Order: sequence, then structure tokens, then C-alpha cells
Amino acid sequence: MSLTLVYALSAGLMFLLPMVLGFFLARKLRLSWRLFLFGGLAFILAQLIHLPLNAVLSRVVPGLGADANIWVQALVLGFTAAFTEEIARYAILRNNLKNARSWKQALMFGAGHGGFEAMILALLLAITLANMMMLKNNPALLETLPADKLAEVQQQISQFWAQPWYAAMMGAVERASALAIQVSLAVLVMQVFLRKSTHWLWLAVGWHWLVDAISVLSAKTFSIPITELVIGVLAITSLMIILLLRPPEAEEDDSGPGASASDALSALQSDFTATES
Repeated sequence: MSLTLVYALSAGLMFLLPMVLGFFLARKLRLSWRLFLFGGLAFILAQLIHLPLNAVLSRVVPGLGADANIWVQALVLGFTAAFTEEIARYAILRNNLKNARSWKQALMFGAGHGGFEAMILALLLAITLANMMMLKNNPALLETLPADKLAEVQQQISQFWAQPWYAAMMGAVERASALAIQVSLAVLVMQVFLRKSTHWLWLAVGWHWLVDAISVLSAKTFSIPITELVIGVLAITSLMIILLLRPPEAEEDDSGPGASASDALSALQSDFTATES
């Protein structure tokens, strides 16, 4: 299998995985796509603060700029991602999704957050692949580059095409794990409203921070397969968090956003019948 095809397949899976998850949740749990879209909005809003903040910190914090230190990167960049994304998630739930107050709705909200991240990365990978193919097939394009940049770009091109096929596929594998992690974080933030305690928000920030810090340290220390294995363990832990916070079936409000009108009517009829008897 050609490396070009593997990269294209990886980008396609990265884009389709969140959509498949969204369709499954919408159909199986009768959830609104509005939750998915607002989850994506939370991710985008977080990046509007997160990316400029990282740019500023890279200039003022020792160990983030040219003198990069792995521990500083893991702790500082992990925290900025965790803080901005979880605060954005909380703000959207508090101000825009006031009627979304269930475990099931948190699943769709988290799928949208992680889904938009995956789809944006998929598009970036597709653009990178197109550029690399163009430069590979038209090396004359490199002649326009300054001499001091030419060697650097040539090295990047060589590294891109020297990847083993399984490494080119790791983007899709990582996004699958990241989706599970993002859904667990949405479930944790939802507990702020279900349990009336902001402690759950800071628990979400802490879990996100730990996941990102471990991911950065693993990527800088281990091979790609080992790093993805570590992230996979974090994803399995996230699935456990999701299941542990799932309320008993009777406590789930099926008459909220995403439930069908017939279900709500059936619930009202049952209450009326019970009252009459």
C-alpha cells in the first residue's frame, strides 16, 4: 500500500469517526445535533484564547521557546489546553445549553468538541499531504526558497515520506482515543450542573492536564506505537470515567432536548394514569 494512500485513509478516518459517533448517539439515544455543534463551538472558542496564549508564553517562559524543555512543555502547554478548553466547555453549557442537563447529552456535547478537533486536524493533514505531493512531483518549486530555508524544508519532506505506513495511520488511531477522552471531560463538566459543585470543573481541568502532559512526555520519550499505546490506556481510563458517572436508567431525563415528542407524551400519560388510580 502506498504511503500516499495511507495518509489519505488516515485523514478520511479522522474526519469520519466523529460523524459516525454523532450519528450513533443521535439515533441510539435520540440526541440533538445541536449538542454536537455547540461542543464544536466550545473547542473553537477555546482555541481563540489557547493559541495566542501559547504564543505569548513561548516568548516569556523559559523552556518553551528555542530552549525547549520537555517538562516545561508538558506542564505549561498541557495546562493551557486543559484550562481554556474546560472553561469554554463550562461556559457553553452554562450560557447556551441551559436545558442540557443529563449524562446522555454530555456524550453528544463531548463528541462535538472532540469531533471538531478531529475534523480540523483531518483537513490540515489533507492540506499537508497535497503540499507534500506537489513538492515531491515538482522539486523545481523549492528553488524559490531562500538558501537558509531550503535545507530545512527538504528535511521535512524527506521525513514525511520516510514514515512507515503504520506511523502514517497513527493520526486516526490517536483521534479515536482523543474522542473517548473528550467525551469523558464533557461528562465531568456536566457534573457541575447535575451535582451543583464546581469541584467537578477543576477535576476535569486536572484530568485534561494530566492526559496532555503524559501525551507530550510520551511523544518526546517513546516511539510512535508506544506513545499511541499510552494514549490508548488513557482513553480506556476515560471510558471507565464515562461509565462510572452514568446514572441509573430511571434518573435519565428522556423528555429533555433530543427526546421525541411521543416519549414525552407517554411519560405524561403514565403520570396521569398513576394519579387517577
